[in-house]
Amino acid sequence: MTAYQANTLLGLSRCLPPKNEGYLRPLPSLLSPPPLSCLSPPSNHHHHHRSNPVTPHPLDAAAANISIQAYLLINTSSNQPPTNAPPSPFLETLRPNPKRPTLRIQTLSSSPASPCSSSDGRLDPPPLPPPQLPSTTSSRPSPPSGPPSLPLAEYGPTTAASSPRAPQGHASSSASSTLEAARRLVEQGFAPRRTVYFSFVPDEEIGGVDGAKKFSESKVFEEMNVGLVLDEGLASPTEEYRVFHGERSPWWMRIRARGAPGHGAKLYDGSAMENLVKSVESVMRFRRSQFDLVKSGERAEGEVVSVNLVYLKAGTPTPTGFIMNLQPSEAEAGFDIRVPPNADPLALERRIAEEWAPSSRNMTFEFIQKVAIYDNFGKPAVTVADSSNPWWIVLESAVKEAGGKLSKPEIFPASTDARYFRDLGIPAFGFSPMANTPILLHDHNEFLNKDEYLRGIEIYESIIKKLSSYSKHAKDAETRAEL
Repeated sequence: MTAYQANTLLGLSRCLPPKNEGYLRPLPSLLSPPPLSCLSPPSNHHHHHRSNPVTPHPLDAAAANISIQAYLLINTSSNQPPTNAPPSPFLETLRPNPKRPTLRIQTLSSSPASPCSSSDGRLDPPPLPPPQLPSTTSSRPSPPSGPPSLPLAEYGPTTAASSPRAPQGHASSSASSTLEAARRLVEQGFAPRRTVYFSFVPDEEIGGVDGAKKFSESKVFEEMNVGLVLDEGLASPTEEYRVFHGERSPWWMRIRARGAPGHGAKLYDGSAMENLVKSVESVMRFRRSQFDLVKSGERAEGEVVSVNLVYLKAGTPTPTGFIMNLQPSEAEAGFDIRVPPNADPLALERRIAEEWAPSSRNMTFEFIQKVAIYDNFGKPAVTVADSSNPWWIVLESAVKEAGGKLSKPEIFPASTDARYFRDLGIPAFGFSPMANTPILLHDHNEFLNKDEYLRGIEIYESIIKKLSSYSKHAKDAETRAEL
C-alpha cells in the first residue's frame, strides 16, 4: 500500500439547487477499492433542461489557484508507506467549503490500511451510461536533489504551480481543474442528463494494480455502468490540445547474466559482465532503430517500441564502495519497454529470448510487469476516434465550443489507468487541457501557467456539460443538431 490509498466519489444532481440535498442519499458501505465522485440526475427521470438557466458565475481565479497549490502540498509520492487512515490531507481539499458550493463526501473503508472516500450521491435506475473522469492520488517521488522548486508563497502573477510534485500530472492539475469545474456547475445550478463520476485512485505511478485495476474489477464499478472514461493526457507546446485514444503497454523487464567469478586482472570469456554488456549493446541498437523512426518523422513517439535502460546492478559491495579486484558472478540490468498497440508482441518476445537474453550466453529474463496490448476481447486496446464514435463527436464539440481545438488523436507514449477500462471494452480518451505548455512531466520544477490552468477549468466545464447532456437515445439528426 502507498500513502493515501484512497478512492473518492463526488456528486452533483440534475435540477438540484445548490443548497438542496433532497436528491442525495447515502451510498451503501462498499467493501471494494478506489474512491469516486459523481455528478448525477435527480430521482425522477424527466430529462429536460432548466427553463431559466442560471447566469454563470465569473471564474474565481484566486480560489482556483489556491486549490491547486494546496493540492501540491499533499505528499502523494508513490514510494511512501501509508501514514494516515483515512488520508485526511487529500480529503480536506475536497470537503465542503462554507463559502463555496462543493461536492459532498463520504469516507468508506475496505480495510484499515485502505480507506475509500465517496460522495453520497446515488442514482435511481435506470440511468444513462455515465462518463467517468478518473484522477490519481499518487505522484512520482520528489527528487532528492536538483534545482529547488518555487515556494508556494512566491508564485508570480503568471504561474499557477511550479513544484517537483508534478503540477502537470494527473494528480494535481487535472484533478483540481475538474473539481473546480464541478464547483462552478454547482454554483450555476446545472442539471445533468446523466451521471458524471470523478474518481480518485492510488498507485497509478507504480502500475495501478492496487488502484484503478482493482477498482475496474469491483462490483461498485460494474454497477456504475460507465459509458466513457476521460483520463489524463499530456501538455501541448502548441495551441492545440492533445488527445489520446490508446497507449503503449509497459513491459518492465529484468535481465540477469551469470558467469564464473575471477580475479580482476584475469582475462577470460563468458564473464557475467561481458555477457550483460553484449545484451545492453544489442538492446541499444534496437532502441536507436526505433528512435530514428521518430526523429525522421516516419512515426510518432507513441507508435514505436521504446526501450530504456533504467538500472545496472553488479559487483561486490563494501562499506565504502565495491571490491575492485573481483569480477562478479552475476550482473543485472532493468529496462522500461513500452509496446504500442500496432506492434507484434510475439516477435518482440522472440527478440528478447534470442538476442537480448539468450540462454546460450547463460542469461535469463523476467518481466516485473507485462501489460497486454490487447483488451479482454482480443482486440487492440484502442478507442475509435472518428465520427463513428458519438463520444468523440461530443468531446470534440465541447472543446471547440470552449474556444479550443483538439489535435490529431495519438497513442499515449507512456501508460495510464485508462488501459484498465479499455480492457473492459469501455471507450477511453486521454486529455489534459494544457496548451502552450512545454512537456515537463516528471522533470525538475514542472510548471503550469496560471492562465492555462484557469483556461483548463473552463474547458473541463464545457466537457462535463456536454458529456452529461448527451443522450444516445436521441435521433441522429437531433443529436447532431444539438452538437
